[in-house]
Amino acid sequence: MGERVVVGMSGGVDSSVAALLLKREGYEVVGLFMKNWEDDDDDEYCSTRQDLIDAAAAADVIGIELEAVNFAAEYRDRVFADFLREYAAGRTPNPDVLCNAEIKFKAFLEHAMRLGAARIATGHYAQLRNAGGKIELLRAADGSKDQSYFLHRLSQQQLSRVMFPVGHLRKTEVRRIALEAGLPNHAKKDSTGICFIGERPFREFLNRYLPRQPGSMVTPDGKTVGEHIGLAFYTIGQRKGIGLGGKKGSPGDAWYVAHKDVAKNILTVVQGHDHPLLMKTSLSALDASWVSGGAPSVKTRHNAKTRYRQADSSCTLSRMANGEIDVDFDQPQWAVTPGQSVVLYDAEVCLGGGIIS
Repeated sequence: MGERVVVGMSGGVDSSVAALLLKREGYEVVGLFMKNWEDDDDDEYCSTRQDLIDAAAAADVIGIELEAVNFAAEYRDRVFADFLREYAAGRTPNPDVLCNAEIKFKAFLEHAMRLGAARIATGHYAQLRNAGGKIELLRAADGSKDQSYFLHRLSQQQLSRVMFPVGHLRKTEVRRIALEAGLPNHAKKDSTGICFIGERPFREFLNRYLPRQPGSMVTPDGKTVGEHIGLAFYTIGQRKGIGLGGKKGSPGDAWYVAHKDVAKNILTVVQGHDHPLLMKTSLSALDASWVSGGAPSVKTRHNAKTRYRQADSSCTLSRMANGEIDVDFDQPQWAVTPGQSVVLYDAEVCLGGGIIS
């Protein structure tokens, strides 16, 4: 047997194929299913039970052991509490970024080491490269599935213990490998959205934990056009659910959330997708973290994303001090959202990023 690798198996096809490939390469593979949420595990939106069944079925076909571990307490303390604080403060956090740094590559990694693992592996679409003693995080071969954006807060120590077995494959190849190997989840639909919310209505979920605090909804010139139910329930660039109507097919008539004044509890809305208040040529970010080892130089040119599903945008890192960065873009960026992450790249290398302030 080769070295022991513990694979985080979610029940999906990507992590199952990751385990399969490592087993074929001669590693001693152990599957580990993480349960991170249990507040409402019995309702129609939670898929944990089925995911565990799918993971166990895949592990059986691969011929490896599967352990289930409960990280719900750690998740609530390290991820969900921060998620609620950010929303209460009027920002829109990305819990998947924090979950990777605190749960999947920290709590899970620590648990795997106690099981005698040399390394852990996941089904994330990303790649790693050793470059002069540093480990670089690279984009996945399948650009449409690349998840390096969500991994940009990992440390060099974490990366040294991690494997991404499907990062060099396209999704179609992953499904083909799963089908040919007889994995029962080869055609399973990809999970989407925030892990603990699933497919449930987001506003309904948030309302369980945060109180509604109604206030004025105004235009940029101060005209009141409606009432919002609480700033936490809206995000910059939001169009649906504002309650102001707007004719479909008439670009100038659709309303969008453009700004949240937390101190005055006022929501500013504008008409038109490309309204100037929705377009930003620069941003500031806090808590900068550099995954590929060492901060880049100031005044250097990079590409960046201000949200996951976004094409790269050319930019300049114009300031960096005490964990804060300023980024200037060549072209205006739409709906830059406080609480989300700005992630910088040099070609295929993910450098790191910060939380937009």
